[in-house]
Amino acid sequence: MNIEFQRKIDRIAGKAICRLLSLFPRKKVKAESMPSSPKILVILLSEMGSLVLAHPMFTFLKKNHPGAEIFVLVFEKNRECLQTLNLVPGKNILTVNGDSLTALLKDSARFIFRMRKEKIDVVIDCELFSRISSIYAFLSGAGLRVGFHPHTQEGLYRGDFINRPVLYNPYRHMSRQFVALATAMENGNGFPMVKRNVDEDIFCVPTLNPNADQQEELKIRLENDFPETIGKNLVLLYPGGGLLPIRAWPLDNFCTIAMDLVAKGYVVGIIGMKEDAPLAEVISSRCQSQYCIDLTGFTRTIMELITLFHSASLLITNDGGPGHFASLTPIPTIIFFGPETPALYAPLDEKSVSLYVPLPCSPCLTAYNHRNSPCDGNNACLQAIGPEEVFDKAYELLNINTISRSIL
Repeated sequence: MNIEFQRKIDRIAGKAICRLLSLFPRKKVKAESMPSSPKILVILLSEMGSLVLAHPMFTFLKKNHPGAEIFVLVFEKNRECLQTLNLVPGKNILTVNGDSLTALLKDSARFIFRMRKEKIDVVIDCELFSRISSIYAFLSGAGLRVGFHPHTQEGLYRGDFINRPVLYNPYRHMSRQFVALATAMENGNGFPMVKRNVDEDIFCVPTLNPNADQQEELKIRLENDFPETIGKNLVLLYPGGGLLPIRAWPLDNFCTIAMDLVAKGYVVGIIGMKEDAPLAEVISSRCQSQYCIDLTGFTRTIMELITLFHSASLLITNDGGPGHFASLTPIPTIIFFGPETPALYAPLDEKSVSLYVPLPCSPCLTAYNHRNSPCDGNNACLQAIGPEEVFDKAYELLNINTISRSIL
């Protein structure tokens, strides 16, 4: 579905349904009344990068509730991401198709029936930008429902039937806020929930290592399709903005970066979905070099993308899924922020560099505006990041990476 259509449906129908469901009395569920091996549903309908940021939350749940059976609901397009992360068994991955309203309604009915049959005990709703997940939480039949709530803020109204309401905090990283949701399962006293310091916790994500066969297969295919890569260091660029084009660094700047990298002897690969091919064509035509190659649509799975990251020297990317999946690999990464902030969405690794110019209007994609920027496409915050700054950081990271590889 078109994102504007989604916002309209959510604003009109979603708000009305949440108000209607809020007329039902809110259950008071004590933590000690939960079974020792609860069935927990986690709702994570957002972009695939959020699945990576939620990794510490799943670690927390498995550590504190070792007997729990955990289910996850995602959009169908994100199923592969969840399978790659191996956070829950495949049979416990539930999906809904968000491509059309008809498909969404049909899958929603099927999902609710499945949850009622499973007799879910707890729902952890990790969503901020839509009301449908809150509606799912109510209709699942779970006695304990955890989710973000605006309390005295002016955030998105998502109903008053959440009986473990957690205050959304725009100053804390999302990985920590996801853990706060999981913590609220055990704390039924006081509002807002989770008056506990987790700042001392160190959150990180594991490294996903493709096996030798996967690496060799991708290497052979890459060298057969692009012999220019043989014996060269590969730098990857992701110029796409995904569902939110306002998050994209200016394409002219990507062209400038690509030309400079090629001139210095690197092979530049433009990655993205097949729909990003026009962006790759613009960059390639500006470079006029066989060493600028179009890799949009080249990786057929998330695991192949991760394998490609293992073989490349650097990734330069807009904010989005590629940067977060790169955090699961050894590749250093430069990520552009502006409409959203690294304070909330920076990857959970130490080799990623977030470039960010905090203009007075940034970040403009927030939980308070349904990620509907008032800037009307004029992302001055990203335009303020010049190619020179990126050059300096890119070559610094490339030199560090070259030295570390030679040591290994």
